[in-house]
Amino acid sequence: MKNIWKLLYPDVCPFCGKVNAKGPCTDCLKKLSWIKEPMCKKCGKPVGDEQTEYCRDCRERIEDGNCWFDRGRSLWTHRPPVSGSIYQFKFKNRRVYARYYAETMKERLGKQIQKWKVQAILPVPMDKWKKRKRGYNQAEILAEELGKLTGIPVETGLIRKRKTSDAQKSLNRRGRAHNLEGSFQVERKTGLPERVLLIDDIYTTGNTVNEAAKTLKKSGVRRVFFLTISIGQDI
Repeated sequence: MKNIWKLLYPDVCPFCGKVNAKGPCTDCLKKLSWIKEPMCKKCGKPVGDEQTEYCRDCRERIEDGNCWFDRGRSLWTHRPPVSGSIYQFKFKNRRVYARYYAETMKERLGKQIQKWKVQAILPVPMDKWKKRKRGYNQAEILAEELGKLTGIPVETGLIRKRKTSDAQKSLNRRGRAHNLEGSFQVERKTGLPERVLLIDDIYTTGNTVNEAAKTLKKSGVRRVFFLTISIGQDI
């Protein structure tokens, strides 16, 4: 049965989609832009030099007194071939890529997860209409894979998206933050884990993660961390 499955669904490179028994092909691995120092001490976004403590978005958020998540990390910067891979994962039903993303997260960031003493993994939720249209929430699939590898329980229903916000792409950071206000809701008031790990595919300005963290902390969660596949660059 396993051999038949392999014939029908062969291993492919999660970046270029070409059949490759070992997963990522050599050419694509050479193009990956791994996140490394210097990086923002809050969200892990690459910054220009070691003297820069925070990226622009986190610095403004801290100055505004509106930074709710504790710390975050990502695997790669959001550029080809990673951006194309996430697009396929997110919109073209390439759910199988989640396994590779999760394995890489455990390999590269597993010690960080242990250091954070995470008690539950929470995928960033998608509103019901959008999930119905797409057929799945990519963050949920990734969270489930990471949960299997780490043994940390995944709670897919703890926080939900309760309203559809307008398109975020044309807005600046503060506009995006305002657009997301009140968009999440915690589904129970008791028995909440104290330390949670939010999972999403892409981190751009961080407003989605920050709003989710705000909702969780106001409901009683003490520490909120996050991991994403990719992250934007500081401007």
